[in-house]
Amino acid sequence: MKTVSLLVGFALLGATALNSFADDNDSMMHMNHHAMHESIIDTRISLNLSPEMKQHQLSIMRSHVESVQSIVGLISIGDFDQASKVAHAKLGLTHEMKQMCGMFGNEQFEKLGLAFHKSGDELGNALQTKDVSKSLQALHDTMGYCVQCHATFRQ
Repeated sequence: MKTVSLLVGFALLGATALNSFADDNDSMMHMNHHAMHESIIDTRISLNLSPEMKQHQLSIMRSHVESVQSIVGLISIGDFDQASKVAHAKLGLTHEMKQMCGMFGNEQFEKLGLAFHKSGDELGNALQTKDVSKSLQALHDTMGYCVQCHATFRQ
């Protein structure tokens, strides 16, 4: 019985040590990965925003991500009507978003932003059909504008 207890104890100690090593190794890999990315030149277009405007823009983009998460969750429970409302209100081309897209002094950014918000309304319309496939395709299209924008611009 003592031998079994000792073996279990050593096994737990070994597993803990390996887990600790793996955590340290993961941390080291993350730091190396981060350092590698810092050394790569970022060729995306800067919008040259003031610190205040940068924070405002980041806040809006975070709200877009939260809206997409909400829409996905609503689709998963079959609440297409609420998902459509979120898409129109939070991602669609509202008057506020139309003004916002034009404030940055970059025509390419404005066109991309307007296309994103129009696709948000198209997503809202697709969701109203309650067709999962159409809805997911529309969400895919909307998210494509996010990917394109983040690949082209930086704050």
